[in-house]
Amino acid sequence: MIDFIKNYQELLAQTLGKIPVEKVAEAVGWLKEARDAGRQVFICGNGGSAATASHFVCDVLKGCSYNRPSRFRIFALNDNIPTMTAYSNDVSYDCVFVEQLKNLANPGDVLICISGSGNSPNVLRAAEYANQAGVKTIGLTGRDGGQLGRLSKLEVNISDPHMGRIEDGHMIVCHMMAYYFMETEKGTTGGC
Repeated sequence: MIDFIKNYQELLAQTLGKIPVEKVAEAVGWLKEARDAGRQVFICGNGGSAATASHFVCDVLKGCSYNRPSRFRIFALNDNIPTMTAYSNDVSYDCVFVEQLKNLANPGDVLICISGSGNSPNVLRAAEYANQAGVKTIGLTGRDGGQLGRLSKLEVNISDPHMGRIEDGHMIVCHMMAYYFMETEKGTTGGC
């Protein structure tokens, strides 16, 4: 048992060492530009990627915005459960993210798509629409990047075959982005 755990730890350290930090820095720049221009940031994913998206939104809404003069406008499309289930039931699961973007997104906004395989149909539809609508697309992908890697204007790829380590890497990338704002741009003290 301990050998498996140590092996996972060693492989994860190797995976994290391959995170393309220059691309993460570019993504931080896009987020800063969006925030400063009052643009909306959207994020979406399925399963563990949805959990990562929700976690990132929480970090940004509180940690990167609370008591700060510049605040983020950010929303996880996968958190809108009633809308997602309505579209899934009445139309198709493939359109649960893109249909929300059609209502909410404007040119200059940012969409972060998370897919370990890079081939989730609903995430791909969202990225395709965003590109056509003038929304900047960031893809957090795994393995070879899949179709999402090719669709994204900016891809941050965790090049590992293991989905667990891909998801671990995506969370680390999201923390890198959020903690950049939390720790380099200090807010004021006080409560709401």
